[in-house]
Amino acid sequence: MNILAIDTSNDVLGLAVVKDGVVSGELMTNVKKNHSVRLMPAIDQLMRETQTKPAELDRIAVAHGPGSYTGVRIGLTTAKTMAWSLHIPVIGISSLEAMASQGQLFEGLICPFFDARRGLVYTGLYDHNMEVIKEEANVVMTDWLSSLKEMEESVLFVSQDLTLHEDVIKEYLGEKAVFPGAGYHYPRPSYLGLAAIDKEPGSLHELVPNYLRLPEAEAKWLAQQEKQ
Repeated sequence: MNILAIDTSNDVLGLAVVKDGVVSGELMTNVKKNHSVRLMPAIDQLMRETQTKPAELDRIAVAHGPGSYTGVRIGLTTAKTMAWSLHIPVIGISSLEAMASQGQLFEGLICPFFDARRGLVYTGLYDHNMEVIKEEANVVMTDWLSSLKEMEESVLFVSQDLTLHEDVIKEYLGEKAVFPGAGYHYPRPSYLGLAAIDKEPGSLHELVPNYLRLPEAEAKWLAQQEKQ
C-alpha cells in the first residue's frame, strides 16, 4: 500500500511517502511561509525523489486539525482534490493524535498540544498504546494542567509551542512533567502516513476540518445573529 501523507495544520509543512509500511521519503520545513504556495511543488519534489507516480498511490492521509484554520483548510482541500481525481480514499487523522504518536516509547501519559492564544490550547491525552485518556479539547491551559495534576502518572509534553507554556507546566506538575528533546516537538508526517495504514476510510465529501472551536469570524457572526 502506497500512502502520501500531508500535514499543513500548523507552522510545519510535512509530507511523507509510505510504501508497504516503510517510510520511503519525508519532507519537513518549519518556516513561516504560505503553505498554499509551497505545498504542491513540495509534493511534486517528494514524489519524484521517491519515484512514486500519482497513479501508484492507494490512499492519502491528511492532518485535519486542530491547528491553524487556514493551514488545515489548505491541507484538507489539497488531499481531497487529489484523492477525488485519483479515485482513491483519503484518511483524516487528528493533528494531535499524530503528535502524540511520537511519544509512544514513553510509559506514562502523552500530552500533545498546540497554542490557541489567550491562554488556550488545543490538546488531548493519550497512553503509549495511543488509547485516548482525555478527549481532545480547546481549553484554558491552567484548567487542563489542574486536571492532569490529579492523575498519578507522569506526563510527556510534546508541542512546537512548548516554550510558550513550559514555565506554567512546571509550576503545576513539577517533576511529573517530562519534556523530550527538541526533535520530538515537531510533527513528523511519516507518523501520519503510518497511522493511516490501519484506519478505515470514510466518505471523502464528509471529511471536514476538526477545528475544535468556531473560527473567530464565524463566532462573531453567530453572536450578531443572536442579538437581532
